[in-house]
Amino acid sequence: MCGRVYIKSNLDALLREFSFAERQAVEAMANQFPRYNGAPSLYYPIIITDVIRDPDVFGPTFVSARWGLIPRWTKAPPGRPPPINARCEGIATVGLFKEAYRRRRCLIPIDGFFEWKDIHGTGKNKQPYAVAMKSGEPFALAGLWETWRDPKTDEDIRTFCVITCPANAMVATIHDRMPVILHRQDHDRWLSPEADPFDLMKPFPADLMTMWPIDRKVGSPKYDAADILDPLEPPEEN
Repeated sequence: MCGRVYIKSNLDALLREFSFAERQAVEAMANQFPRYNGAPSLYYPIIITDVIRDPDVFGPTFVSARWGLIPRWTKAPPGRPPPINARCEGIATVGLFKEAYRRRRCLIPIDGFFEWKDIHGTGKNKQPYAVAMKSGEPFALAGLWETWRDPKTDEDIRTFCVITCPANAMVATIHDRMPVILHRQDHDRWLSPEADPFDLMKPFPADLMTMWPIDRKVGSPKYDAADILDPLEPPEEN
């Protein structure tokens, strides 16, 4: 799964890295970044293209969206936390995701994500790891987005989730799944009207990535400081 991310640059630097996308109303988020311990339910800058349904979006455009997908057909606020991930397997037919997958795919720019390794297989002793590009460059996760209208406030709320796939050889040493990471040359195709670009949802090459163990303080979403990324010695598993 993918339940925590980090963006270590300020918002302006992140937008410059993905300059093919127009800026819309994301500058209001500037004081929220860097964000070293990004959890679900927070708002993030994502890239969408939706000419038909959103007259303000004529091509790849940065917009603000909340992590946790609420389908547009939902009548009332969900009674439990909305899904933050969507498995790539069957995504074109699963009712919760199929319409967004066909029409509303997005890019989620980040600098890295966190995953936890179950040290003794009991679920009680987990070591967190930070995962990033070996080059240190930001990258984009594949996601889905929706706009849901809150019936109580009549407010339109844009939400998203991250798509996951089987882990590559590196991530598989700590977890069996990872977020779908898109190569830059595939960004346009992912955002295109193509109905089912399934071949893009695959493990990213392990040799282009790196990961390292970090302190367990990442487990608290309230802790959001740069030292969260400081590497630790690899844990002993005996």
